[in-house]
Amino acid sequence: MKNIKKRIVVAMSGGVDSSVAAALLKEQGHEVIGLTMCFNLAEKNGRRPSCCGLAGIEDARRVCHKLGIRHYILNLDKDFYRQVIQNFYQEYLSGRTPNPCVRCNQFIKFGILLKKTINLGMQFLATGHYARIVNSPNGYLLKKAKDLKKDQSYFLYRLTQAQLKHVIFPLGDLHKLKVRQLAADFGLSVAEKQDSQEICFLADGKYNEFIKIKGRGCIKPGNFIDKDGNILGEHQGIPFYTIGQRHGLGVAAQHPFYVTQIDVKNNLVILGGRQEAYKSSFVVKDGHYLSKLPKKKIEIKVRIRYNHKEANAIVYPGKDQQRVVFKQAQFAITPGQSAVFYSKDTVVGGGIIQKVID
Repeated sequence: MKNIKKRIVVAMSGGVDSSVAAALLKEQGHEVIGLTMCFNLAEKNGRRPSCCGLAGIEDARRVCHKLGIRHYILNLDKDFYRQVIQNFYQEYLSGRTPNPCVRCNQFIKFGILLKKTINLGMQFLATGHYARIVNSPNGYLLKKAKDLKKDQSYFLYRLTQAQLKHVIFPLGDLHKLKVRQLAADFGLSVAEKQDSQEICFLADGKYNEFIKIKGRGCIKPGNFIDKDGNILGEHQGIPFYTIGQRHGLGVAAQHPFYVTQIDVKNNLVILGGRQEAYKSSFVVKDGHYLSKLPKKKIEIKVRIRYNHKEANAIVYPGKDQQRVVFKQAQFAITPGQSAVFYSKDTVVGGGIIQKVID
């Protein structure tokens, strides 16, 4: 059966993944437009390139020229600042550890950019994400990529059925090595380009200086204490610590200390041994499910951060929040991070970790 020609916008960052996504769709005979988001971010001096910077925009333009497709630039700096950057530093100032990539996908790429795609008269938005979308009798399913080392389904769990209907992930069935080979085969100038840094608006991933500037006047030193209330030293400010942190504490001891809890109200950072950072249950807010909200408790696998191997848990449903209980305690359950629920290779839903119980 002949492929039906589709009208597709490809979100192009200037990296190898989005470039190959565009090349594959063009090769398949679809009408393809490249669209690059501009956030007016300062150029970084780091070793890794920044997506959405001037260099990335120029690389995307070159690729589009090579492929013979139109290329447009969409300035979203105000939206990006309001929805992603502002939330990022406000969460740290509140003692939580956010994931800006989740918010960028939710509000920017598959929010504003997808709406722009439809308004342009195009049918689909494609990106270079490593994930898969499967149309089933029960609706659209979001699944892990074939390349599990590159799988990005964790960052996409807030997509809705209405959004999935108009989204394409051309790289979902490919491994990264194959993608680079395809880039070379297509003659793309970005074939050997390094992957961009994880957080595009931070120079070399160093968030401390960024938080110092944004939180000027709001950050105060306080005490490190142990679980019994004994003072162990002085911390530099709540935003500079996260659950499970070991390095950079500046506390001398016979055994390693880890951050086990952050008490924002009393400006305290609680330290303990590694075992004290293992917890079993927590509460998530802003819960989102790709299909219907479960009415009964469900046994499922849960991932509490991107590089965490999901573990067996029970999720107890609720209207405003859900309680999650792991069968075995997990290290460093961190407020602000996303907990994503999986059934085998399928994303069921997830939410933002609000409070760790025990």
